[in-house]
Amino acid sequence: MRPLALGLSLCLAAGAQATTVQIDVQDAAGKPLGDAVVFLESAQARRQVRPLTGLEMAQQKKQFLPDVLVLPVGSEVRFPNHDTVRHHVYSFSPAKKFELKLYTGTPANPVLFDQPGVVVLGCNIHDQMVGWILVVDTPYYAQTLAATGKAQIDNVPAGSYRLRTWHARLPVGAPALEQVLSVPATGAVAVTVRMSGLQP
Repeated sequence: MRPLALGLSLCLAAGAQATTVQIDVQDAAGKPLGDAVVFLESAQARRQVRPLTGLEMAQQKKQFLPDVLVLPVGSEVRFPNHDTVRHHVYSFSPAKKFELKLYTGTPANPVLFDQPGVVVLGCNIHDQMVGWILVVDTPYYAQTLAATGKAQIDNVPAGSYRLRTWHARLPVGAPALEQVLSVPATGAVAVTVRMSGLQP
C-alpha cells in the first residue's frame, strides 16, 4: 500500500469577511479529483450540527444512487428500491451496522445514522453494488465537482478547524486526510489538497 500524502497550500485574500472556504482537491498527479468529501471539524462546529430530513439512497439499475452520500450525525436515510428485483442492503461498518432484508419498494422505517464515520454499503444479492455514507460531526462540509475537483463551504465562522478530506478510493479503513486550517475573521480562504495512495 502506498503511503498517503497531503499537500496543502493556503491563500488568504484580505478585504472580505471570511465566510467561505474554497477547496481544490487533486490526485497525486495534480489532476482534479471529483467526488471527494471535505469537511471542517471543531468543538464549535460540533455544537452547530443539526440532522437533515428527507435523505435517500436509492437502488436503481442495481446501483446505489447516489453512490456517495454525506450527512450530519443524527440524520435518517431511506433506501427506496426502484428496481424490479429485490435487494438486501446491509453494512458491517463500525459507524453503523444494519440490514434491510430482501425487499422491494421502500422500507417503512428509515435508518438512523447516529455515529460519525464511513459506512460502506453492499447488497447481499448483487455483489457488484457498493455505496458509501459519510456521517460527519459538523455542518460545514461539501463534495467536489467531478469536472473540476473543487468544492465550496459557505458561512464558516472564524476559528481553528481540522480540514478533513475523504474519497471512496481511499483504502478500506483508511482515515480521512487531516490538516489544521485557520479561518480568519476577515478575508477568504482557498485551500489545495493533494491526495495520494488512492486505489484505482
